[in-house]
Amino acid sequence: WDIPNGIEITSYKEHTDYIRCGCTSPLNNDLFATGSYDHTIKVFDGRTDQSVMSMDHGQPVESVLLFPSGGLLVSAGGRYVKVWDILKGGQLLVSLRNHHKTVTCLSLSSSGQRLLSGSLDRHVKVYSTMNYKVVHSFDYAASILSLALAPDDQIIAVGMTNGVLNIKHRKPEEKKTLQSTAKRHPRYRVFVRGKDYMPKQDDIFVSKPVKAHLTKYDALLKGFHMSKALDAALQVRMKRPEVTVAVMNELKRRGTLKNALAGRDEKELSDLLIFLLKHLINPQFLPILLNVAEHIIDIYSPVVGQSSVIHKQFIRLQEVVEKEINYGEELLKILGMMDTLFATMTTKKESPWEEPKPILSLNSQ
Repeated sequence: WDIPNGIEITSYKEHTDYIRCGCTSPLNNDLFATGSYDHTIKVFDGRTDQSVMSMDHGQPVESVLLFPSGGLLVSAGGRYVKVWDILKGGQLLVSLRNHHKTVTCLSLSSSGQRLLSGSLDRHVKVYSTMNYKVVHSFDYAASILSLALAPDDQIIAVGMTNGVLNIKHRKPEEKKTLQSTAKRHPRYRVFVRGKDYMPKQDDIFVSKPVKAHLTKYDALLKGFHMSKALDAALQVRMKRPEVTVAVMNELKRRGTLKNALAGRDEKELSDLLIFLLKHLINPQFLPILLNVAEHIIDIYSPVVGQSSVIHKQFIRLQEVVEKEINYGEELLKILGMMDTLFATMTTKKESPWEEPKPILSLNSQ
């Protein structure tokens, strides 16, 4: 449309379903991109009568945006966030699967170094555009429909399905004082007085009580960072598997185990499955690990076939569970047989208060 004159310039009818979103190029006023529920993203040039490029997202497209350079395009739809190289004819660069529900919105920081995605799973993921790894995550009370960043990247606004507009402000960075300035202060000399004193042989050394520090996973649990607490517990799984199981049990008690297990990439999910396969046969860990396995199957079963490694581990998990079930059935049979044997072997013992029966002799007969 020619907005000042209200005249239609051209019309495109290439999409076969609802057009959900669109964006314009920051460098070229004639280029713009659209995303549709027909799973495609199309790039148009206002000087032509048809699209100049088309990409298949594979899911109904909910949001699209172009990088400030104009060479990269990001699309969101289903559980996927995909990055396309426009300069190479729409080549797919990376496909991100960090959400476990539909991704509804995208936003980009002013510098272009951070990409944000909001989803119906109540999470906002922050990616680094250098390696497209998740560097931060925000949790919200309801499913997210829209998000936006202030021009100075100090405020993030999120709209949710419960009708609430949530606005978060970035904390100002504290000014760091120079260590050399603190050392020159007179109080510093009082603080370090006697620190370098070495006790003699006849001296009696009295040590101060050592302050107990919380472990990393305990501190994260205390701060209600459930997913990070589980990650910290998995780091010690080789030396102390009981700690990892205890953290999982605590997450189950709090009702946040499923949220902590969700939103994991292929490597993190593979580590979880390896831990389950190794320790599921331990009777002490079996109850909680079975619960973890049920949640993992419930969350990630729709994407099992997308990774050959995860698919093989799910098959091995099924074999281990079936093997444990067969063991349980055999044990129940053996217990039933033992109960029957013990029941037939019990004899009535004579009471010490009963009178002994007289023995009849041949003469008496």
